[in-house]
Amino acid sequence: MKTFLLTVAACGLLLAGTAKEPLYRDSSAPLAERVDDLLSRMTLREKLGQLSQPLYRSDDTTLDARITRGEVGSLVVAHGSALAPAERDRLQRIAVERSRLGIPVLFGFDVIHGYRTLFPIPLGIAASWNPELAEASARIAASEASACGIDLTFSPMVDVARDPRWGRISEGSGEDVLLNAVFGAALVRGYQGDDPSKQGRIGACVKHFVGYGAALGGRDYQFTELSERALRETYLPPFKACVDAGAVSVMSAFNDISGTPASANALTLDRILRKEWGFDGFVLSDWNAVTELQEHGIAADGAEAAVKALTAGVDMEMTSDLYLTTLEQSVREKRLPAALVDRAVRAVLRVKFRLGLFDRPFRSHPEPDRMLLTPEARRTARQLAAESMVLLKNDGVLPLSPDLRSITVT
Repeated sequence: MKTFLLTVAACGLLLAGTAKEPLYRDSSAPLAERVDDLLSRMTLREKLGQLSQPLYRSDDTTLDARITRGEVGSLVVAHGSALAPAERDRLQRIAVERSRLGIPVLFGFDVIHGYRTLFPIPLGIAASWNPELAEASARIAASEASACGIDLTFSPMVDVARDPRWGRISEGSGEDVLLNAVFGAALVRGYQGDDPSKQGRIGACVKHFVGYGAALGGRDYQFTELSERALRETYLPPFKACVDAGAVSVMSAFNDISGTPASANALTLDRILRKEWGFDGFVLSDWNAVTELQEHGIAADGAEAAVKALTAGVDMEMTSDLYLTTLEQSVREKRLPAALVDRAVRAVLRVKFRLGLFDRPFRSHPEPDRMLLTPEARRTARQLAAESMVLLKNDGVLPLSPDLRSITVT
């Protein structure tokens, strides 16, 4: 009987040991150990799922099943398909409770100059020369976006733009290197604070890395001809300031850089961003940019495009699905080292842990409307609008001549 009881006790201890929560779920464990533990449990398919950011569509009947299989690492929410907080948390519950490892989904959205409370466009914010007020605007935008379930904003844009014909100039701080750097860093601090996992904070994804604002003739998607000196003295410093401010993510650009597309550029994505600057967040492609490596002429098909993008340093693919559909075979055929997949997955998981998604996956405020358009937010927006106005000297245009028949306002 004594032997029997000892055996039962030993089995009980063994079962208790095996029932212990995995290390990656232990919020007190060091971040690096949590990442390594989770990565060691993942299949190749699940790893590639973490590198996939499809577009959320309310009519997508396959999304629930893909999340359950661990094939969705993040979702990009576009303005035309707004995601209600309740739906966001429903999808997150599928990821956390029904997928094999319970890895939460990251929800990204373009919070450019406010979420519900609208501030001046970034070019106007920069005209205020008030980075403290810019930081306050980003803090309010983060509070509103977080209350509605957003985890990451594709902002700030710090592309130095010196050709007024470029159509996206309004998203940044204009032609000055220092101004882009100062205001970009201020916005990162506003979005993330000292701890991006806190309630009311969201992660910042700095864009577009790099040289996007230098497109020839101001033509969007056009190529750029940039020396390394121009990169380092003009186009890279604003990104460096944002990385130093703690930005958790960087978005690669559409353009090429002197013949090598930004989304397959090892010089900028690996040597400079990671090795020189020590960036350990994740790099996200811009919309469909991995697929478009074929249009750039450096990839014969989608599989080659995916290998080149991941090898250069693009960790997560926005909207297109080449990573998920082609890289499994590329790894098995030795055209892509499995270690490079692990590098990318580590970067994505690190950010998810830093944002607190594993410990607090359901971030939406129970009453999100209470957090929107508050009196403080309205006061800040009004003050920033007033300070963004630029006083011009009247050189004889005013008063307008009574002979004018029509006026064009642009």
